[in-house]
Amino acid sequence: MKNFNNMEKFTTVDDYIASFPADIQEKLNRLRKTIKKAAPKAEESISYNMPTYKQNGRLLYFAGYKSHIGVYPRIAAFKKELDKYEGGKGTVKFPIDKPIPAKLVADMVKHQVKKYNS
Repeated sequence: MKNFNNMEKFTTVDDYIASFPADIQEKLNRLRKTIKKAAPKAEESISYNMPTYKQNGRLLYFAGYKSHIGVYPRIAAFKKELDKYEGGKGTVKFPIDKPIPAKLVADMVKHQVKKYNS
């Protein structure tokens, strides 16, 4: 797994995901598929050394950690749904030992697409 003190620089999302143990790779790949399905025209890249999705603006970033998957930004329109998850003003932490709420993530991505394409 990535060492966040001596962070490897990633150039592709595939390389990023491959740097994790198999169980976390599976979750990251599912999250990636959810995002791509919700925003099929989004450009996938690495920014701030994290997978990033853009379509006329930044839609979403994600990052894997030992105990959670971080998703950025924490979108205010989904405050009620996200309140049950830890996080800060700009992040939501989905626990690694629970399923990632795919519908919620897809709705967040679609919200961002609409925001930047209006």
